Amino acid sequence: MPMHTGWLPREGLTADPVGRLIKKTALNPAFTLIFILLARYTKKGSNLSILHETAYSRIRSLFYLGLVRLASNYFDAGVLDNWTSDKYDWNKEIVLITGGAGGIGGKVVQLLSEKGVKVVVLDVIPMTFKTALFSWNTMLTCGITASNVHYYKCDITSPSTIASVATEIRKDVGEPTVLINNAGVARGKDILNANEKDVRFTFEVNTLAHYWLAKEFVPSMVARNHGMIVTVSSIAAYITAPNMVDYAGSKNSAVSFHEGLAAELKTRYNAPKVRSVLVTQGYTKTPLFEGYNNDSKFLMPSLQPETVAEGIVKQVLSGRSGQVILPGFAVILTFLRGFPSWYQNRTRNGTQSLMTSWKGRQVIDVEKWNRDEGNGESA
Repeated sequence: MPMHTGWLPREGLTADPVGRLIKKTALNPAFTLIFILLARYTKKGSNLSILHETAYSRIRSLFYLGLVRLASNYFDAGVLDNWTSDKYDWNKEIVLITGGAGGIGGKVVQLLSEKGVKVVVLDVIPMTFKTALFSWNTMLTCGITASNVHYYKCDITSPSTIASVATEIRKDVGEPTVLINNAGVARGKDILNANEKDVRFTFEVNTLAHYWLAKEFVPSMVARNHGMIVTVSSIAAYITAPNMVDYAGSKNSAVSFHEGLAAELKTRYNAPKVRSVLVTQGYTKTPLFEGYNNDSKFLMPSLQPETVAEGIVKQVLSGRSGQVILPGFAVILTFLRGFPSWYQNRTRNGTQSLMTSWKGRQVIDVEKWNRDEGNGESA
């Protein structure tokens, strides 16, 4: 599965390529500087700047705005990496991903495996795809190794199961240096119709599992002062829609987990080189959200799983901390809670139709789910 290289994304003409074009031109100081220099050092440019004084003034404003943007990006990158540098040898790194048997996680596995990166997959369902590197015909129920991809059946809602599987991983593969908390579930019920297991199951997979996996695999990263933890959340963390309150709450909690872990890595564990990445993606066309009604196709287009997976993989391979927001326009939602209440309420009420036809995949009978028995969802 090669990386997408076209100017237009897989989703077609949306706000994202338009935004990228603006960043490369109007908000690019190297671009606007050309016009400023022409106005200053050429006769024709000087004449035009005098005749069109307002336009020239706006170009200068864009130039300074672009400089501010570059400076902000520079400080963002430095602060997020604690002003430290680190090297990743992708021939030796081990990436562990939850929910990697299909969906977004499956695409991440394919991209990494094709680049020769060793990948460990934790999931409760069998692999739903094949890679060009091996056949799944030899797959066993647990602990299968096939080329550079290793699959382990594991219920990530059970700390004891995680600990047991982790022992097998260390014996068979080695100590993971990158942890991607990707697994997620949604029940699609409103608050009064969601029972206790619905809510607990959602939080167990989407939030609490991040803690159990971090407790198992982050200590070795801290000891080496080398590694990366990727938290796959959702833009639902910033805007709560009817029939997905538990989902949004669990994803919001995952954002807090990411933020707190990043702070603790520096201030509590003395591991400033251990990177942290947050992914907040919009509606993605996976079986988990089948039937989701997306009514903003230009600003908030329905994403292909490959698009989100590529965003994750590019950030991981950069070896840098950061945040991946897809689509790009979704960055506006991160400011929502600072907007007036009348705007917030109108925006949330406007999402009432998103889940009316939702029929997302459920691979586990939640009524029979028992965390301690290790039979929960992680797809």
